[in-house]
Amino acid sequence: MNKEDAVEHFGGVTKLAEALGLSKGAVSQWGETIPLLRAYQLEKITGGKLKVEEVELSKAS
Repeated sequence: MNKEDAVEHFGGVTKLAEALGLSKGAVSQWGETIPLLRAYQLEKITGGKLKVEEVELSKAS
């Protein structure tokens, strides 16, 4: 899952952080790709509007 897509979906880094119960600083430390467990959280809380990608799953194996 791309960080840019998640930020856009939530309307900003602050709102994304709040949705996950994190600080804005924690989210700002992520690279382009959201950490896998956070990506799964986002998939669940967005009802699948944001999805974990196949590429992420193969990197985790």
